[in-house]
Amino acid sequence: ADYLDKREFLAQLESGRLDGSIEAILHQGACADTMAVDGRYMMENNYAYSKALFDWCQDEQVPLIYASSAAVYGPGKEFGETRENEDPLNVYAYSKYLFDQYVRKRMDADGAQVAGLRYFNVYGPNEAHKGRMASVAFHAYQQFRAAGRVKLFVGSDGYADGAQLRDFVHVDDAVSVNLWLLENRDVSGIFNCGTGRAQAFNEVAATVINTVQGFELSIQELIDKGFIQYIPFPVQLVGKYQSYTQADLSRLRAAGYEGSFRPVEEGVADYVRILMKP
Repeated sequence: ADYLDKREFLAQLESGRLDGSIEAILHQGACADTMAVDGRYMMENNYAYSKALFDWCQDEQVPLIYASSAAVYGPGKEFGETRENEDPLNVYAYSKYLFDQYVRKRMDADGAQVAGLRYFNVYGPNEAHKGRMASVAFHAYQQFRAAGRVKLFVGSDGYADGAQLRDFVHVDDAVSVNLWLLENRDVSGIFNCGTGRAQAFNEVAATVINTVQGFELSIQELIDKGFIQYIPFPVQLVGKYQSYTQADLSRLRAAGYEGSFRPVEEGVADYVRILMKP
């Protein structure tokens, strides 16, 4: 319906001009570059901005649904939404972690709804503008259409080539969680938003290739034919890479969310068919 630059929006919010005119805020914006090193910018953009929104929403009794991130879990193998499982590995993850702590300390049972969604690896339509930070599925598709192959990292942290595991969640399923929260204003807290299943990068690549080509080839067959290739693991990511993530959905289910989440084989295939449309 309208557009404001993030700085103009925040200025209008803090001036009081928007008081009484907003029903709810869905705060999805952030600098999500996991390799960024400008901590000052990251804290201003991700932490301070979010803090200002939270404070205004609580004062105005306006629901706030915001994007946290599974990056806060770092190298851990436990993904319940508790402090002991959180160990951010980079500046981006740290900014998300800090805002979650701010929310935890200031959530009031009598205050407005506030819900943080710890998104796992989200993929789906309309992400091309994210460039390098777009999903694995998007980049795999672009690589395959351009060069006839998909490049994945060699093994790391004890995982075989391309066998690192992530929880890949389709954006439509993430949207469904947001809409459910909007309809259930009594639900507050920090919740994981993923499928609850870890799948290999190899599975994403295989789904992309098989969907584009109309194949039904196994991962090994795709490797043997040169459709999947492995490249050296980036030095700058050593010790800063999540080789395994899998959302624990216990808290979200306990809050009452019953929606389903599509596996890679279904969700990525649907996405690729959209990307293939002229």
